[in-house]
Amino acid sequence: MKLTERVDAVREKGPHHRFDKKAPEPALVNSNAVPTALANASSLPPASSLSSVTAVPVPSPAPIAASQLPVDPLADIKERAAQELFERIGTRLNDPSLSEEQLHAYARAELGNIVSAEQVPLSDDERDRLIAEIGADVLGYGPLDVLLADEAVSEIMVNGHEQIFVERNGRLSLSPSRFTSEAQLRRVIERIVSKVGRRIDESSPLVDARLADGSRVNAIIPPLSVDGSSLTIRKFSREPLTVRDLIGFGTLSPDMAELLDACVKAKLNIIVSGGTGTGKTTLLNVLSGYIPPDERIITIEDAVELQLQQEHVIRLESRPANIEGKGEITIRDLVRNSLRMRPDRIVIGECRGGESLDMLQAMNTGHDGSISTVHANSPRDAIARLETLVLMAGMDLPLRAIREQITSAIDVIVQISRLKDGTRRITHVTEVQGMEGEIVTLQDAFIFDHGAGTDADGHLLGRAVATGVRPRFADKFRDLGIELSPGVFQAELMTRAQR
Repeated sequence: MKLTERVDAVREKGPHHRFDKKAPEPALVNSNAVPTALANASSLPPASSLSSVTAVPVPSPAPIAASQLPVDPLADIKERAAQELFERIGTRLNDPSLSEEQLHAYARAELGNIVSAEQVPLSDDERDRLIAEIGADVLGYGPLDVLLADEAVSEIMVNGHEQIFVERNGRLSLSPSRFTSEAQLRRVIERIVSKVGRRIDESSPLVDARLADGSRVNAIIPPLSVDGSSLTIRKFSREPLTVRDLIGFGTLSPDMAELLDACVKAKLNIIVSGGTGTGKTTLLNVLSGYIPPDERIITIEDAVELQLQQEHVIRLESRPANIEGKGEITIRDLVRNSLRMRPDRIVIGECRGGESLDMLQAMNTGHDGSISTVHANSPRDAIARLETLVLMAGMDLPLRAIREQITSAIDVIVQISRLKDGTRRITHVTEVQGMEGEIVTLQDAFIFDHGAGTDADGHLLGRAVATGVRPRFADKFRDLGIELSPGVFQAELMTRAQR
């Protein structure tokens, strides 16, 4: 047999001999020794016995030794202590008679006894860290607690127990935090969803939920998530952002903020349009801050996220079906019910189905000043999206009738986008004027100027500018005594050199 055939036979027999502790370490072969090896090719053993001899070195890199990987010296202790703590307090984790503070105090006391019983010499710092990490695993969210406490992190994405990505300032990065196992990740997911009355298991392997601070949570587990459980958390600021914050971030201009303030106070119906992660809910929170405090507001959401600061607010939340497939309460059911609750304003977190028809009918029957969001990439796409959502209600309505409902109900579309540099900007404030033939006519009051280019760091230099067109709803402001600055709608004429 030729040498190349024998080497191929070694490779086909598998690499098991490489990890055989009894086998001697393979000798390194330098390039000058190759001719000698070829000359002595006849002295090699037969192919049938090659599986038991030292492998002929190949160009592939040697595997990384286990000693080179980072190892937590307290990993074994943490695993034993966490298991012992589960056995001691497992029945009390869901005890309704215990408050959260009482449960944590009880668990810390038990955990201190367990760590002391281990009789492992630990410094005070190591002991405190051990108790904190085990407590986070059993009572908190494990490695996510540190990320949730980091105000710079806006989104957390868990791709299986070994990989966690975070978003900071609109940019994604890999976090060094890890879950110890798939079981730990599943415990954290179940702890999150159980607190809001939801469940997740093989029969219902995906769920939307929220944290106590309103942060949005989505979880999906095997068999739908092939590579292990996936968890996505979109964090909300502990203190709700204000319009001043958005102006400081460059999301909108002062003139644009003044116009939107007038639109809300004049009870115009507003749709906030944008893609996923563009900041629609944040903008909806800011717009709702313009609602006068003496009005009754009803919010309707899949999972409660809005953080309205007014006193007279009723928050409604949809409910999924139970394990028997019964008891589901949809957004559409809540919209219909809200009409009998004497609302001054109806704020719908997001229109994504047949509830769009009920919302439009409410706007057209005296419930002015309603606000909602929809997924779309432009104001024109938002109109088309609403047409599709109305058809999802199951009503066989002609397209013209749907468009007439939309133009009669909606006054303003605010388009927010996430630009290529990761920043979020309002790119359009658009008036819905009416219909010309079969077409819905739109008129931009503000648009984002993309012609300013970028700076050395790749950040866009553009900003929102007025188009110079005065919207028709500005006459309503005058009738209601709402004053706007004279230059709000004044267009800025800029030369290419000024840009």
